[in-house]
Amino acid sequence: MRPEDVAHVRRFYRLVTQRAGALDDHFLGRDRPLGESRVLYEIGPEGADLRDLRARLGLDSGYLSRLVQSLANAGLVSVRSAPDDERVRRTDLTPAGRAEVAEMNRRSDEAAERILDPLGERQQARLVAAMAEVHALLRAAGARIECVDPASDAARWCVAQYFAELQRRFERGFDPARSVSPDDAELRPPRGAFLVASVDGEPVACGGLKTLAPGVGYLKRMWVADSMRGLGFGGRMLRALETQARDLGLRTLRLETNRALTEAIAMYRRSGYVEIPRFNDEPYGDFFFERRLD
Repeated sequence: MRPEDVAHVRRFYRLVTQRAGALDDHFLGRDRPLGESRVLYEIGPEGADLRDLRARLGLDSGYLSRLVQSLANAGLVSVRSAPDDERVRRTDLTPAGRAEVAEMNRRSDEAAERILDPLGERQQARLVAAMAEVHALLRAAGARIECVDPASDAARWCVAQYFAELQRRFERGFDPARSVSPDDAELRPPRGAFLVASVDGEPVACGGLKTLAPGVGYLKRMWVADSMRGLGFGGRMLRALETQARDLGLRTLRLETNRALTEAIAMYRRSGYVEIPRFNDEPYGDFFFERRLD
């Protein structure tokens, strides 16, 4: 990483915090700092569990509790146990809290308009497009890739999204019952692994790995959410799976893919995977690849 790149990032952060008003103890002219205002916004009209807020905002448990308690003392939120689990604490906006969020939204819109207004139409379009690009890249940079149980809610949700995409994209649809599917036991260490990537607590990608033969691994269920595509995230997940394979003592990886998944085919080839003869009876497999790990 080049020192000048780090310097550019720091300069960008300084400007954003200044333009967004984050340096003022009274964010958006209200009688509370940025941290409390952001938590209030994230609770939203539907309310939120504290554990979800922690994951979404990446805040320390103690710090979040203090912010929520301050909002509760101001009469803006209420805190109670979740109806289905007394161990889970849930927070909701009070009527005063809903009014406060509405006013925050109004003032935020005005602040955004003040940034855009001095610029011409083309400059506005450039700035908005650049902000969208930065937003996407910062989300990708903040992703966490973890090894999870393949029977976990996050893993099941990712696989369901993956199956739904195959159903849309394959010429004749997709039936999971016909596919070569590893069972959960094959995707748990030491026989394999299942990785899930999440951004602010939201699952955005997954990938499975199982031992096919001594020293040989088999990649399955590689999926990346539409919101993360075009950011090199598929390659990042692939490298994480390769690292996991090395940890399991695997030195060769194999996979198959369908001709409809052109982006995946291109990524595998860029990543050093070479075509090999068919090695299983996967009915949806058109291309079969292998890579020998360093």
